[in-house]
Amino acid sequence: MRRGAPRPRPALPPEIAARILLLRDDLMVLDKPAGLPVHRGPRGGASLEDWLEPLRMGKRHLPQPAHRLDTDTAGCLVLGRTKPALAALGAIFAGGRADKTYWAVVRGGPVEDSGVIDAPLRKTSSAARGWRMEVHPEGQRAVTTWRVLGRAEGTALLELRPETGRTHQLRVHCAASGWPILGDPLYGGGEAGGLHLLARAIAMPTEPPLAAEALPPPHMRAALAACGWRE
Repeated sequence: MRRGAPRPRPALPPEIAARILLLRDDLMVLDKPAGLPVHRGPRGGASLEDWLEPLRMGKRHLPQPAHRLDTDTAGCLVLGRTKPALAALGAIFAGGRADKTYWAVVRGGPVEDSGVIDAPLRKTSSAARGWRMEVHPEGQRAVTTWRVLGRAEGTALLELRPETGRTHQLRVHCAASGWPILGDPLYGGGEAGGLHLLARAIAMPTEPPLAAEALPPPHMRAALAACGWRE
């Protein structure tokens, strides 16, 4: 290669390219697969960090996630492609101005068709069980609005809209209400088949406004169909 010649860009793998829901000069929205952690853990292994170099696509800096999604949660993840964009996105999330919509299939389900869960959360840990979040009056304020989108024998499909962004908020709120999310190994029954929680859509007051929507992952589709969902 000649001195000073630009390095060839790594090709964007098709399986990653297919996950791009929205691409702009300043940001992108990915459909994160369930089971892929956003950050590499101390034990290594695959993570979203492995995708960042091919997702650079000519930018000076690697794209960076502007918020968190649990490892086992699928769906919309927003990344900033420039430092100013990342800072602006972070301010929107910190200010509670991101409109996040989740779908969850829960065991049982609420009697009512809609409602609000207002239950503070705090982190707790023990040698036997490790760390987790719990509802506690001394915890941080946590509010989730919900409505039923469909029902089946023994399950329900809920639309969840978190007004706050606490760790594991939706999982704990559903479990504490008596209808844990299917497949939740920490707060539910740990049924086989994976966590049935999808970051379905996100909207943000960027310029121009951001809006993206993710399709349900394969492991959720049978339970969704039982509740009346049709693709």
